[in-house]
Amino acid sequence: MDENILKEIIQNYNTPAYIFDIPKLIERLKYLRHVLPERVKLCYAIKANPFLVKEMEDYVDRFEVCSPGEYYICREKSISKEKILISGVYKTPEVIDEMISDGITNFTIESMEQFNLLKKANKKISVIIRITSGNQFGINLEDAEEIIKNNDNLDIIGIQYFSGTQKKSIKNLSRELSYVQEFIDLLKEKYNFETRELEFGPGFPVAYFQNEEFDETSFFTEFSELINELTFKGQVLLEFGRSMVANCGTYVTKVVDKKTNKGQNYAILDGGIHHLVYYGQSMAMKIPLCEVYPKKEDMNEKWNLCGSLCTINDILVKQFPAGKLQIGDVFVFKNTGAYCMTEGISLFLSRDLPCVLKIRDNNQIELVRENLPTYKFNL
Repeated sequence: MDENILKEIIQNYNTPAYIFDIPKLIERLKYLRHVLPERVKLCYAIKANPFLVKEMEDYVDRFEVCSPGEYYICREKSISKEKILISGVYKTPEVIDEMISDGITNFTIESMEQFNLLKKANKKISVIIRITSGNQFGINLEDAEEIIKNNDNLDIIGIQYFSGTQKKSIKNLSRELSYVQEFIDLLKEKYNFETRELEFGPGFPVAYFQNEEFDETSFFTEFSELINELTFKGQVLLEFGRSMVANCGTYVTKVVDKKTNKGQNYAILDGGIHHLVYYGQSMAMKIPLCEVYPKKEDMNEKWNLCGSLCTINDILVKQFPAGKLQIGDVFVFKNTGAYCMTEGISLFLSRDLPCVLKIRDNNQIELVRENLPTYKFNL
């Protein structure tokens, strides 16, 4: 982030804060369009960062919406109904009816119960069958065949497959695509069913920590070859979350206290694990992409960066080389555009939610959400 913007934010806004760089986000979306095969369309899983939905509307082909709340966000932001795909394991029949009444026509089928529920709607609905990868999501191949055989009023357009995130193995992705291709071929052979669309979640990885070696350009090149080699010639829709939005986000938190206990330096920050979560619970075990502001000439002195929660687990980084820290110094955590602002234990100890800022064109700073008190939720 430009140092002048950072300085302005620190002077004019409270910490902790989430900052989303919109030009950087758009640049990333254009890059994905460029580097992936022309036949590929992009789907954004909005659970990765719901704050960015409106800015992405002109750059993605679909939004995966997995909860009533996510749907209401899309509705509030006037997202095109044709771009909304309702997915996820559970919504009440009342919510499903509300969505259909609103004009939503694209759904995934996660279970036989969902299949029967959508059939009862007696409306023209396009559905994608989610195939399980061996967990609670999706359905078995046998159930998918039953749906194909017994469907009479739903427009089944394709299948969906997603097995996880942070996947760095091209071989594993190749196996997954082969598995999906075999099932598409089976449906054609047994039922003369033409799969028109494949929605595939590649789970592309993001480098969050120092010394992580990942050649993204080569990785995308190899993955694109896999897509081009598919005998399936219908529409391929790739579902992204983390890989789309992680690099546009920054989290800033201030040093509010410091101490040395039994030879260990501790910096107490006004943020913590209730606000900042990278992939999994690996925060304190690795050194994330992080900087201290203002920069120090001598960075040799190491600090354990701890949040303000009353739990020994509230450690963001251990032994971070930050030099002679002062109260008021700010730590700038990078690649925090995905999940960080929603996966933390936000209501723990009733601390405020951070403010949310967006950097627009010409480095204009927009306050999207002020610091939000949470104590009322715990009364």
